Amino acid sequence: MKPERARVFFYGLYMDTNLLESLGFHPRQVGAARLDDHEIRIGERATLVPARGKISYGLLHDLARDDVTALYARPEVRAYRAQPVVCMLLADSSLHSASCYVLQPHEIGQDTNAEYAAKLAALVSRLGLPRNYAKEILDLAHAAQ
Repeated sequence: MKPERARVFFYGLYMDTNLLESLGFHPRQVGAARLDDHEIRIGERATLVPARGKISYGLLHDLARDDVTALYARPEVRAYRAQPVVCMLLADSSLHSASCYVLQPHEIGQDTNAEYAAKLAALVSRLGLPRNYAKEILDLAHAAQ
């Protein structure tokens, strides 16, 4: 019997399928997607916050539910909580329900991890997500320095 799968909208370094596989997980990429009315914030790691009129980009992946549970049990992301979202797949504008893991606003922190932001901007570019989104993330890295 195949394990039950969950659809997750990743917007940080976990967008990288190779990274997930190196951690022992087996994602199935659905595609690049956008999440409206949310903007990215970077503290130690990335999170999304509600922001009317803003757009965040990421990748939709399907993973075994047990893998999602194990992934978000890792110490560095244990504080993230699932919230239901509806994303638009960039390839065909279809809408997809997914889980998106975010920090509570009081857990974001005041300092921006410039190294994380630079890595994320590079990944966004490598994945072919919008250039202006990579620039937005790079601007967060530069503002932190």
